[in-house]
Amino acid sequence: MNIGEYSVRNPVISWLLVVIMVGGGLLAFQTIGKLEDPPFTIKMAKILTPYPGATAQEVQDELTYHLEDAIQLMPQIKRIKMSVSRPGLSDILIEFKDEYQAADLPNIFDELRRKIADVSPQLPPGASAPIILDDFGDVYGAYMMLHGEGYTWRDLYDTADAIKKQLVLVDGVRKVVIDGEQREVAYLDISRSRMAELGISLGEIASVLGSQNVVVDAGNVDVGDDYLRFDPTGAFQSVQSMGDLLISSSQRKLIRLSDIATISRAYETVPTKLYYVNGEPGLSLGISMVAGENVVAVGKRLDQKLNSLLTTIPIGMNISTVYDQPKEVDASVSGFLVSVAQAVIIVILVLLVFMGLRTGIVIGSVLIITVAGTLFVMDIYGIELQRISLGALVIALGMLVDNAIVVAEGMLIRMNGGMDPFQAAREVVGKTIWALLGGTAIGILAFSAIGLSPDNTGEFASSLFYVIMISLSLSWITAISTTPLLCALFLKPDPQAAGKDPYGGKVFTFYRGVVAKAIDHRWVTVSGVVGLFIAAVIGFGQVAGGFFPDSNTPLFFVDVWEPEGSDIRTTRDDTLRVSEFIREQPGVISTSSVIGGPHQRFTLVYDSREPASVYSQIIVRTESREQISAVWEATAEFMREEMPWTDPIIKALRIGPGRDAKIEARFSGPDATKLRELSERAQQIMRDDGYATDIRDDWRAPVKVAVPVFNEQVGRQLGVDREDLAGALRYAFEGAPVGVYRDGIRLLPIEMRAPEDERGDINSVRDIQIWSPVLGRSIPASQVVARYETDMENALIRGRDRIQTIIASCNPNEDLATALFERLRPQIEAMNLPAGYKLEWGGEYEDSVNAQAGLGQSLPVGFLLMIITSIFLFGKLRQPAIIWLTVPLAIVGITAGLLTTGGAFDFMSLLGALSLVGLLIKNAIVLIEEIDQQIEEDKDPYEAILDSSVSRMRPVMLAAFTTILGLIPLLSDIFFVNMSVTIMSGLGFASLLTLTIVPTLYAIFFRIHKREDSVAS
Repeated sequence: MNIGEYSVRNPVISWLLVVIMVGGGLLAFQTIGKLEDPPFTIKMAKILTPYPGATAQEVQDELTYHLEDAIQLMPQIKRIKMSVSRPGLSDILIEFKDEYQAADLPNIFDELRRKIADVSPQLPPGASAPIILDDFGDVYGAYMMLHGEGYTWRDLYDTADAIKKQLVLVDGVRKVVIDGEQREVAYLDISRSRMAELGISLGEIASVLGSQNVVVDAGNVDVGDDYLRFDPTGAFQSVQSMGDLLISSSQRKLIRLSDIATISRAYETVPTKLYYVNGEPGLSLGISMVAGENVVAVGKRLDQKLNSLLTTIPIGMNISTVYDQPKEVDASVSGFLVSVAQAVIIVILVLLVFMGLRTGIVIGSVLIITVAGTLFVMDIYGIELQRISLGALVIALGMLVDNAIVVAEGMLIRMNGGMDPFQAAREVVGKTIWALLGGTAIGILAFSAIGLSPDNTGEFASSLFYVIMISLSLSWITAISTTPLLCALFLKPDPQAAGKDPYGGKVFTFYRGVVAKAIDHRWVTVSGVVGLFIAAVIGFGQVAGGFFPDSNTPLFFVDVWEPEGSDIRTTRDDTLRVSEFIREQPGVISTSSVIGGPHQRFTLVYDSREPASVYSQIIVRTESREQISAVWEATAEFMREEMPWTDPIIKALRIGPGRDAKIEARFSGPDATKLRELSERAQQIMRDDGYATDIRDDWRAPVKVAVPVFNEQVGRQLGVDREDLAGALRYAFEGAPVGVYRDGIRLLPIEMRAPEDERGDINSVRDIQIWSPVLGRSIPASQVVARYETDMENALIRGRDRIQTIIASCNPNEDLATALFERLRPQIEAMNLPAGYKLEWGGEYEDSVNAQAGLGQSLPVGFLLMIITSIFLFGKLRQPAIIWLTVPLAIVGITAGLLTTGGAFDFMSLLGALSLVGLLIKNAIVLIEEIDQQIEEDKDPYEAILDSSVSRMRPVMLAAFTTILGLIPLLSDIFFVNMSVTIMSGLGFASLLTLTIVPTLYAIFFRIHKREDSVAS
């Protein structure tokens, strides 16, 4: 008694398995986590180190060099992805090795902090302590803006902070981050001439302010039984109370600060980062969810909490949603569930048409039971419903019925022949159990390259493998247990079929004749198939390449780059102008702008740029995805015609990994000037092509710098040094920090500066007053500055893995970058590089190569296991050889399908091609196993090949039809369309060829020919 017969004789056990799988699936569907994208760990960290006053080169040499030296001591580092040395700031982005998971990162970050702490004594005086951003990869799935016209930044922040306090209490919310707060400053505007007249120096005022506003410990005293604390008065109670501070002049007079200074509390004159929503100033609120939570459920709780808070938000102040991941996930999951339901219905209809009502119901029921069981196991192992796992379910639907079809058809034929259900179950399961297990194992192993791939792309798509593994494993279990039970209950022997040949129909007879002709003319058949294969390989060269497609969400980005060195307020004004134009376009719902840096990371693949005053980004939301192209083109033309000084990049919201530029040429070497020359030559090649856009490099243009030439000799005589000159210049134009004002939870810097009428005139730079301790009075800067020069300097210096690196990049005018890249590559690689310089390719090419390399590391293991499995299955070599010779035939259908539809062979298509390997091997195994069994029963080998081919035609074709038609719902999904086309066309062509070439190859390998007596008869 085998499992099949046991299941029929002991239905209680079989029904218990069904109840567990169906009940567990229904329960799991209610509790399973729901996400937009699969869980993915961004294995990166940023290290920011301010160094006020330093040039980009000084930052590079004195800060970045030492920090990189310490970082590279860590064995967990994959690469220093990018270091950016700007005037006054070192920005280092590091990437950890792919082998580390989320649980490993806290310990890695601790070690990183220790390494940075160890190197801190080597950093120069004046450099601030390095800031390690270990939450750089946090995703804020609920991303919204608080905005309102007529409110101050303080009003906005106080309201946002009150909202934050409530939202962090919502179950499932991990943290809430407010960004865009404008710093308040206490400004002291003092005339240079007035200070010089009174003989007061900046240092004196700073010293008095500093001592007056600090928290002091005056100690305690015993007073009887009490122990009292002294608390001297004199601390500032308000910004305006600073005006009562007494300053001693050179004439020994005490002067109130308010008599010589205009004191005000205001927002920082030059902001660092600004947000605007539809033209209104605002703050961003990023809400991060707890890992593993059902995002849709958390989103509903957030909505309830926000609705309850509406009464506390001032009238005229609004919360606008920029990106609502819970709603996107709900729509995505709902859409996919519709696709799954459609696929199930399609598969069942196909089965009903080709196998009859009762058999169709049996196999359809087994399919639903298997899907429910898959959801149950997914929930147990914490695999969420998201883009990849749901796609895997749809892909698996067609394959899930393969095993059940073989068993159901076998039982149907035997029961029609008069065999009782127990014997039919025993015989069918006994003959097919190991062939089906081997085919299932190979089908799973075909996807193993995805699950075992160590790179980021492999991690992103790994749930595809695990869902396929779970579902196919369960399909084998239900095929040999549940299917015999249901067949015994529902299938009734057809009295008219008794004694009839079950394969005597016209279709079977026609197919039998085709196979006989193919075997009889075997070398013609093989030649024809080889010819098709060669033509397909040649044609595949015309198939467009790609990596990951864009998102379905109706969002796109407009990155605005001003000329390097521009004021952030100029960037703000231009950004608001562009966003106003965009809102005037038909179909645009909203614009959300950030100036001076990136938005908070609201999707997994959002590319956070480094902060820069010349950079802004506008998120544009349209009513539908189809409207994006028109708004995109209108925006590009507007900026090209009306704002030619800007350097915009307009880009779509991506689904998978990628970057802004699809084509990147990376030049590395020791000299910045030579790197710029190489970059410019590469950019010229891109321009000459005529089909490239967004041509640029990432160092941008050098900027002007004003250079006061300090007269060291005179300065020494007057007691004035370079630091005194720098302080005077800063006071005269920007404002010099002289203290801190404590205001509750806030610390306001106190800055002293010249009045506005003096700050705005560059011509007054010679008259700036500098305190001379030797003379005891202020002197004009012209006495210690020999002359003023204007020089050019790099606004930033970029490096990669400790080597200076510049990236020349572009995008194609067309959709796909492959054709443009193939034209540019030989020309740029033909450039003569000086010794010590090298060229590397980045962009989509590097991403694709890395992804394929990750698969390449795991593919050999997967294929080796598949080969070993096929050999163990047969215990011979010729049968596996026949099987593996049929696998490459999938390229015939793949090429035809992608060329016909205009699709691209992207990363998802590659996964589809890998899945085809398992599908084709599984079909071939079932066919060859049947041929072997019939030959072992002493049937004529030639007849055994024909009979086995005919008997396996319906399972093979049904498996192909159910898989192909079940993928139809995915054709409307931009993420899966190319993979669907790959599988559908590849499987369709390859199945037809397999049904012909496998019997032919079997006859060739085993030297089987038609017997002469058969010919005579």
